[in-house]
Amino acid sequence: MRFILLALLPLLAIFLQSTLFASYSIKGVVPDMVLVFVIFYALLNGAEKGARYGLICGLLEDLYTGRFIGMNALSSLLNACLFFILAFAYFAVFNIDRSLFINIIYQSFYNVVITTPIYLWYYQSSKRGLLKETGER
Repeated sequence: MRFILLALLPLLAIFLQSTLFASYSIKGVVPDMVLVFVIFYALLNGAEKGARYGLICGLLEDLYTGRFIGMNALSSLLNACLFFILAFAYFAVFNIDRSLFINIIYQSFYNVVITTPIYLWYYQSSKRGLLKETGER
């Protein structure tokens, strides 16, 4: 049952991102619920398991959105590194648009508000519920 729930959580997150949260976006920003569930999983199960789960969830998100397969699985670290390397290489003066920081602030705020109650459920479930690793309830 644990594995089924772990497979359904990213699918539910993708569905919520594209429907409910898209309707209630803040300046066009929606929370990244797939990333949130991957972070929850990594915090409670370790970095190695979290990386594997993140790769699988990123691939699921790519399959759903129809974009390039693997982009979400590797995007956060590679995207940031590539952005800064190219910016320093091609621009003598490095200016970041103010709207980038505003979007980051909005997304951070939205993620905190949405994820706090979800984390409480996730934590309790991983310790005593359906997400408990040993299978004992």
